[in-house]
This record gives sequence, structure tokens and C-alpha cells, in this order.
Amino acid sequence: MNIISDWIRRVLTDTQAIVLLMILLLGLAVILLMGRMLAPVIAAVVIAYLLEGLVNWLERWRMPRRHAVLIVFSLFSLLLVFLVFALLPMLSRQLYQLAQQLPTMLIQGQEMLLSLPEKYPAFVSTQQVNELISSIRAEVGTLGQYLLTWSLASVVSVITLAVYLFLLPLLVFFFLKDKERIISWFKSFLPHDYTLSKQVWHEVDLQMGNYVRGKFWEIIIVWMVSFATFYAFGLQFAMLLGLMVGLSVIIPYIGAAVVTVPVALVGLFQWGFGQEFVWLMIAYAIIQTLDGNVLVPLLFSEVVDLHPIAIIVAVLVFGGIWGFWGVFFAIPLATVVQAVIKAWPATSDVNDIGSSA
Repeated sequence: MNIISDWIRRVLTDTQAIVLLMILLLGLAVILLMGRMLAPVIAAVVIAYLLEGLVNWLERWRMPRRHAVLIVFSLFSLLLVFLVFALLPMLSRQLYQLAQQLPTMLIQGQEMLLSLPEKYPAFVSTQQVNELISSIRAEVGTLGQYLLTWSLASVVSVITLAVYLFLLPLLVFFFLKDKERIISWFKSFLPHDYTLSKQVWHEVDLQMGNYVRGKFWEIIIVWMVSFATFYAFGLQFAMLLGLMVGLSVIIPYIGAAVVTVPVALVGLFQWGFGQEFVWLMIAYAIIQTLDGNVLVPLLFSEVVDLHPIAIIVAVLVFGGIWGFWGVFFAIPLATVVQAVIKAWPATSDVNDIGSSA
């Protein structure tokens, strides 16, 4: 108890720690209480943060910030148009085709499962296969109900998407254009001395900026390489599966294992246990190996100093709280926690520095 009371007394008498704690609590409260309402704003902040790296790169070539912002925002707008009018229709078409072929795939899978007791009677029984088929049917029925519910709500989703497509680029533009004014406005609410908060933010920005931008390019590169490989093999739903492989890099250690299942199943139902299937899985294994051993070291110049257990715990915790975006930002959020923990024991030293100044 003395340890806890001493810690509380030290924190409450340390203005630097109080400022940092208030900033963290305020940010957490805004996300938890108004996260859904402010979703376009939060998304725009994330995108502007990603694009800021390109703006800074152009500024280093002595280009005025106004011109750099216009160029980067124009490229972002072109990318958004491509996503909405070219990529999304292609993905939705492939998803619809996959849904149409799903009953045939299920029948083929059922026939393959029923043949297992004849081929391997010592390992698999008919009762086990029947129970597995019943479980699969129940899961497919649940998935069908979910898709029906989602389709009934699709009208609202389309309207929401249309509003987001109008607000998001507008917010991104103003976040880039008026970055200094917005930061100055936030600073006006802070005390004159917030050295500890700046120290934590410097470390978080270094880790988070490297991670988020590196992860973005990793997704794009793995997606395009996977799509080109699947397309060269003639695999069905190449773009959809390539996107799934690209997005799988978001979740370390787990995503690659999970996304292997749909890739293998589509190849299996298309070719069977043939030569094409074997070469497909070899090519897929090469992509995963090159991603982990070549691409990641090249993209991430500053290694995130987190233990694998900490990464998995962060994915589970933040993914459970915020879903997809929690999974995507699990490691950056874990670096925030790590930076705060590292800086916290030095709060008294920071106060001494501030008072001596």
C-alpha cells in the first residue's frame, strides 16, 4: 500500500505527469464516447498523417508547403477515384461470383470429406465426418443470415458511404493545409511547460510514423505481388484473394496463417490436388517468406521494440475494443503505452529540469 500511495502522491504533485495523464484520458474519452460520430474526422486525421510524409519529402526539395499539399492531395484524390470507380466494383463482382460458386464448393468439399473414411479408416470415422459436415452447415447458415442482415442495411450503408466520400477528402485537405494552425490551437490549451508530453510524443511519432507508413506500403506491395502471382496462375478471384493477403500483414503472426485457408481452398476446388495447386502454394510460401525476411526489414528502418507476446496481446485488446481499426493500430497504440511507461519513472527528473530552467 505504501508503494501505491507514494506513487499517487508523486504523480499528483508532478505537473508534467498530470498534463500527460489528462491528455491521454481526454483522447481515450473522445474515442470511446464519440468514436462513431467522429469516424470521418478520425479517418481523415490518420490519412493526413500518412500523407504528411510525402508533403515533408516535397518540402525538403524546397517546394512551398502550399504547392506540396496541392500535389499530394491531387494524387490522393486520383487514388480515391480509382478505388471507388474501378477497384470496388471489381472486388464486389468477384465477391458476388464467389457467393454464387459457394454451394458448388460446399458440395465438392462434402464429397471429399465423405471419401476420407474409405481412404483412411484408421484415422477418420463416418460419424466424425458427419458431425463436421453438420457443423460446417450450421456455420454457413449463420453466415447467410449475417449477409442477409447486411444486405437489408446496405441502403443506409450506401448513404453513409456517400457522405463519407464527400467529407473525408475535404477534411484531409484542411488537415494538411492548416496543420500548423490546428497544432497551435491545440497547444493553446496546454501549459507552457509540457516537456514530458513532448518527450512521449517524439518517441511515439518516431515509432508510429515509421510503422503506419511502412505498413501501408507493405500492404500495397504484398497485395499487388499476390494479385500478379494469382493472375499468372489463372486462379479465380485473384484480386479479392490478393487483397486478403495484403491485409493479412496487419496482424503479425496470425494473418498469414488465417489467409492461407481461403487461398488453399479456392486453389483446391479449382484444380484439386494437382500440379497447379502445388505450384500455387509454393509461390504463396515464397511471397510470405520474402515479405517477412526482405520487405519488412527494408520498409521498417526503425524496428518496433515490442516482444511478440506484447504484440499479440495488443492485437487482441485493441481489436476487441475498436474492431478492424483497433487491429490495424494495435502496434502503434502499444508503442504509445510503451513510451508512457518508459517516460513515467523520469517525471521527477523532468520537473527538476523544468524548475531549474
